[in-house]
Amino acid sequence: MNTLYLSAQGCYLCLEKDLLIVKKNNQVLNKVQLPLIEQVLIFGKSQITTQAIRACLWRNIPIVYLSRMGYCYGRIIAIERGYRQLSRYQQQLTFTDKLITARTIIKGKLINQKVILQRRQKSNDNLDFSQCFNILNYLIDKINSAENIEKIMGYEGAGASAYFSVFGQCINNPNFIFYARSRRPPGNAVNALLSFGYQILWNHLLSLIELQNLDPYYGCLHQNNPSHATLASDLIEEFRSPLIDSLVLYIINRNLIHGVDDFTYKNGGCYLNNNGRKKFLSSFLQRMEELIDTGKEQKQPRWDLLVRQVKRYKDFVYNPILGYQPYQIR
Repeated sequence: MNTLYLSAQGCYLCLEKDLLIVKKNNQVLNKVQLPLIEQVLIFGKSQITTQAIRACLWRNIPIVYLSRMGYCYGRIIAIERGYRQLSRYQQQLTFTDKLITARTIIKGKLINQKVILQRRQKSNDNLDFSQCFNILNYLIDKINSAENIEKIMGYEGAGASAYFSVFGQCINNPNFIFYARSRRPPGNAVNALLSFGYQILWNHLLSLIELQNLDPYYGCLHQNNPSHATLASDLIEEFRSPLIDSLVLYIINRNLIHGVDDFTYKNGGCYLNNNGRKKFLSSFLQRMEELIDTGKEQKQPRWDLLVRQVKRYKDFVYNPILGYQPYQIR
């Protein structure tokens, strides 16, 4: 997936023939061929011309507006991106279909959390996550018999608590300290990285869901809400640890981001500043563009993992008896 990010403040995006041009103070910062773009993400106080908006709509390229901290304000999408037909199928899913799928998603998430910790423990003999593994194994077993969404979410919460209670032990950079997950607002630099990464990933999944003509407002796990794209929140769960948590550990432990200079503290929370966001996005794109074995004849960018899962969910919607298979790492 080719995504155009406008993360620097005060930029504007304009159109010249088949090129999207990023400018700031009449200086050209970037040029991107319009046919190569699949989505545009605009952070904070940057602008886009009407001509550029029309060109994106003509090519079915969604435009996403986010705060500087990664919160999604909304999207501009082409009128032909309707999902009425698939929406009917999604609404017709039975309680049992949705319950089984919700179990599957969270079970996949718990397994992926366990694998991430196992990898860290294998590379560091001083780490001992045996107690956390016992909790995760117990929850993985219990979730198979959960009879409602509330219990599934309870098991997910217990798993996240156990996982993040030891997550900080995977960090070997003394400039970053992590004891527990905090979201609104992020309490420290590690939480700021996690929150920003999850928001970026969520927006990418949302665009892919719309590209497949699925209705993002009908999910199986999170409660349907007319103002919340619950399907994106469902499908992100199995990718949090493999894609974002592992990336956060990588950029921290490799000193690719500064524990003070790349963050700002305001409104009781910690957030990435312009420079920090640029560093994170660069590492994120590099990771997602790496060629990996996805089961196809030729290696594909890591983006293909997201595309494949959205298509799997689409197949499930059309034929629920086949079930939904989550993304799992080994």
